[in-house]
Amino acid sequence: MMLGTDVSGLSTTAANAAAQGLSIVVPLYNEAAGLALLHQRLSGMAKALRQRFGLASEVVYVDDGSADATLRIARGLAADALDVQVVSLSRNFGKEAALMAGLDHARRGAVLFMDGDGQHPPDLVEKLVGYWIDDGYDVVYTAKAHRDNESLFRRLAVHGFYALINWGARQKIPEDAGDFRLLSPRAVAALRQLPERNRFFKGLASWIGFRQIRVDYEPAARAHGVTTFSPGRLVGLSIEGLTSFSVAPLRLASLLGVLLATVAFLFGLSILWETWMNGKSVPGYPSLVVGLMTIGGVQLIMIGIVGEYIGKILSELKARPIYFVAEHSEKRAAAQVSDSERTAAE
Repeated sequence: MMLGTDVSGLSTTAANAAAQGLSIVVPLYNEAAGLALLHQRLSGMAKALRQRFGLASEVVYVDDGSADATLRIARGLAADALDVQVVSLSRNFGKEAALMAGLDHARRGAVLFMDGDGQHPPDLVEKLVGYWIDDGYDVVYTAKAHRDNESLFRRLAVHGFYALINWGARQKIPEDAGDFRLLSPRAVAALRQLPERNRFFKGLASWIGFRQIRVDYEPAARAHGVTTFSPGRLVGLSIEGLTSFSVAPLRLASLLGVLLATVAFLFGLSILWETWMNGKSVPGYPSLVVGLMTIGGVQLIMIGIVGEYIGKILSELKARPIYFVAEHSEKRAAAQVSDSERTAAE
């Protein structure tokens, strides 16, 4: 029985890249104000890709239960230079589910993930595609060039998160890497083989391996509105990523238990020393209360950590679908239809 998957047949060369094409997956949540401008920029980018690489493109907009006019605007977007798919989910399932829905509906070979808020510059896509086609990289991921505009606390928190999630991991997740990344056809095939429902795309895209390269960039300012990721949601997303992709919290809990047991053992030795050598007895009540509170607090922390992992196990055992699609539409670009007909005629 073969426990792995052979994706060597999907290796990309400069000659076959144009035939495989590129799918651009864009998750949307209340992005009505800037969606038309984003689509216009993506259309211009698609024309540039066709001119330089002969690459056919499509965009897959995934509406993740938006409460504004995002879906209505997405339905009306024209398929001028690239095919347009609109996938509307039945409710808000979260960004990871929206990315998976886009990946499932992508019909081209390579897949590019980018946000719908305008902070991921479409002008950079041509460079990412060049690394894939010209240089043979399978995963081209982007990362913030710096965090100088963020507070010291947030920079330390981000650094601590990546240090913890990479602790003991064989395949490290690059620090500051985002969801703005391009995957070659064989990397896409590998990512689709991963069966878990609690998905952390940044970690999974690194875990699959292949040739990977980092591209630093300066995120643009949001074209409209404010981010929906509050500090509380960021903490929740961090916990989700840690428990979905790493066992570091369990190891940390084990080490904390060993440390506490060691301190208790040394404290017991000190009590014996005082009693045997000096005939003094350690006052009981304060030390007893402090010890019980310490042990109780550590136990609650450990139970909470174990509970997070048990929750993940329960979620996997239930095997519920990651998302439901309420509406799906597709428009073919006239230019690409003509190219297909010309190829068929030849």
